[in-house]
Amino acid sequence: MKPIIPKSPDCPDLSHEEIEFLTSTVFGLKTAPQTCDAIFLFSGTHPGHWEKTIEAFDKGYSSKIIVTGGRSITGEVHKDWNYADMTEAEVIIHHLLEAGIPESSIVYENKSTNTLENVIFAKDVFDFSSINTLMFICKSHATGRQWRTLTKHLPDHISYIPYTFDTVYKDVTVSRDNWMDSEIG
Repeated sequence: MKPIIPKSPDCPDLSHEEIEFLTSTVFGLKTAPQTCDAIFLFSGTHPGHWEKTIEAFDKGYSSKIIVTGGRSITGEVHKDWNYADMTEAEVIIHHLLEAGIPESSIVYENKSTNTLENVIFAKDVFDFSSINTLMFICKSHATGRQWRTLTKHLPDHISYIPYTFDTVYKDVTVSRDNWMDSEIG
């Protein structure tokens, strides 16, 4: 039988160097926002996904948005998710359109169920060889993993700019500056 890797293992006391290493691995490098050829939105049920995308669009970071997301088969739905059987992409697009983003600025896929599928299925609806810079929207604590997924599966010439949002779990905000201060982090 294969050993089971716990999702939430007991954490030993960490040195300053270990905290810095884990922070950069999990949260990615600090990168200033800039204008990009497209915005890639990793799906999810947290309102931050569409709120941060609307903010990036309104700030003029890009006029092209790639929305991903069917329904996660493993993730917990955000407490404010009230959208029955709609896919994550359908809900996100609803909010983007409601905020005044033109439908012509949005391409999407609505079958993916995880980060890897978000990227793989997006390749079916968008030609990534046509861009040089890609802003991506995600939870801050998923930045490193999602950055690595993009770089592994998209063309090598693309530069990536994370545009992230912090999330709250059990009344604790988890960010790159405080994750190490709580058990939930």
